[in-house]
Amino acid sequence: MRLMLRLAPIAVLTLILAACSGKDDDPFADPYAGRSAASIYAEAEALLNDGNAVEAGEMLEELERVHPYSEWAKRAMIMSAFAYYQATEFDRARLAAQRFIDFFPSDPEAPYAQYIIGLSWYDQIVDVARDQGATRQALEELQKVVQRYPASDYAREAQLKIDLANDQLAGKEMMIGRYYLGQGRFIAGINRFKTVLTLYQTTSHAPEALHRLVEAYLSLGITDEARTAGAVLAYNFPGSEWYEASYSRLQGEGLAPWEDEESW
Repeated sequence: MRLMLRLAPIAVLTLILAACSGKDDDPFADPYAGRSAASIYAEAEALLNDGNAVEAGEMLEELERVHPYSEWAKRAMIMSAFAYYQATEFDRARLAAQRFIDFFPSDPEAPYAQYIIGLSWYDQIVDVARDQGATRQALEELQKVVQRYPASDYAREAQLKIDLANDQLAGKEMMIGRYYLGQGRFIAGINRFKTVLTLYQTTSHAPEALHRLVEAYLSLGITDEARTAGAVLAYNFPGSEWYEASYSRLQGEGLAPWEDEESW
């Protein structure tokens, strides 16, 4: 009994020491607690440079959590958006970029954050045969770059992509319009071609849209509108293959391009 009593304090001390020595092995311990913001950022940057973009983005978000009001957290926020964009984790990239804009709307990096949001949609654009929801979202977000930050370095790049997105949407309208034309649904086709000329008149699809109007109106026997479409085509795109095709169609009907000012 006396021996057991002597050993008891030693056993208690051993348990305390074991508990202390095992703290670093605690699976519930926060691995970022106690680390400086600079060291976390440097490690995330190294991960990004090594091609581990998702891990880098997640580590940068941890930096925000551990050092929420530091200048490093602000840098981490925009860098996590970039990291997720690099990893094609577009939803996460948009969330990080939007969070930066919400917190720092007047910051010099805000145009870049908005540009990342637009790019994340732009990179998801698919061919015209499929749904163009991503194209419309890209157009909306890229226009914000131009409208909100017109003097920024990203406004010009955004405008170029806006032009390409508009061309994509015009191409979708043309594809549907051609289908209706082939099915003999001329009014439905005309409405699609008019949409191209109303909303996307500066795109590469405008000459063909005018030619298809000539075809559709001639098929319906509405010669004044056909001649007007031909005249507009002749004025704006006189050397195009589409004008030559329209002129040939009109001549075949004994008509010539002529603009009716009462036309739509």
